Amino acid sequence: MRPVPRPSIRAIGEAMVEMAPVGGGLYRRGFAGDTFNTVWHMAHWLGDRAEVGMITRVGQDRLSDAFVASMAEDGLTVSGVSRDPSRPMGLYMIELDGVERSFHYWRDTSAARRLADDGVALAKALDGVGLAHLSGITLAILAPEARETLFAVLHDFRAMGGLVSFDPNIRPRLWSSGAEMKETVSRMLGGCDIALPSLDDERTHFGDSDAKAVIARMAGLGAGEVVVKDGAGPVTLHHEGGDTVFATPPLDGIVDTTGAGDGFNAGYLAARVAGRDAASCVASGQRMAAAVLAQHGALAPKEAIIALRTPGLRD
Repeated sequence: MRPVPRPSIRAIGEAMVEMAPVGGGLYRRGFAGDTFNTVWHMAHWLGDRAEVGMITRVGQDRLSDAFVASMAEDGLTVSGVSRDPSRPMGLYMIELDGVERSFHYWRDTSAARRLADDGVALAKALDGVGLAHLSGITLAILAPEARETLFAVLHDFRAMGGLVSFDPNIRPRLWSSGAEMKETVSRMLGGCDIALPSLDDERTHFGDSDAKAVIARMAGLGAGEVVVKDGAGPVTLHHEGGDTVFATPPLDGIVDTTGAGDGFNAGYLAARVAGRDAASCVASGQRMAAAVLAQHGALAPKEAIIALRTPGLRD
């Protein structure tokens, strides 16, 4: 597993206002979004052992102010957050059926859709960073020309030694067509170092029969490290030319499945930044996902994340 060259991480993507149900028809306001969820958990797991932040765009309203303030209070770097004078943050509401969730979105005019309009600013925000993490949602919300800017910046970032991790996180409603989604996601897989797909997504949208088929396709595109998540099923890791299957421990007390995949990504990548071996990285991802599944909304309690650190990483 290629080491992360510098202890500095940035997510590139969309942060949104989250309305999470807490019972009795009431909702709790928070902030979430797939890549934000990942680096937020990474920041609390790694503590002062890495600099963690996000590259995104928000509005100039009070909700956006509250989001940036909360990032800073949680110890995340906010230098990559730009402000849009005419667009607000997007918003989503979680609807639960038992523990399974569905979402209602208000994001068509979100400021985050312009996060890659300025290639110079984007490249500057990645200067000195060791790991950049993005998702299929990051790609889907961008205009085609901004997407090209992002690809160009990431190409240069990797040429300078940075690593790129990518979760395809396929959301068909965000794409103009299935063909556009497949072409763009495949292109990104050829330009990343670590792929973090979910088997259900890949089976549904690419027709892969199992984790080995996902790995064969993604490795064929150029992804050297592929980590296939399968809900309560096993995690299959491809690295250094071989595949290893890791059973997922059974879990009781699941409250809400929102953000579980993002939590796995966080635990896995945080352990990668810390230089842990493959088995430890997968186990870290599984523990983080379990912590997210045990509560409502996309973010686990901070104290629960800190408790997940391996003994060698405790303060």
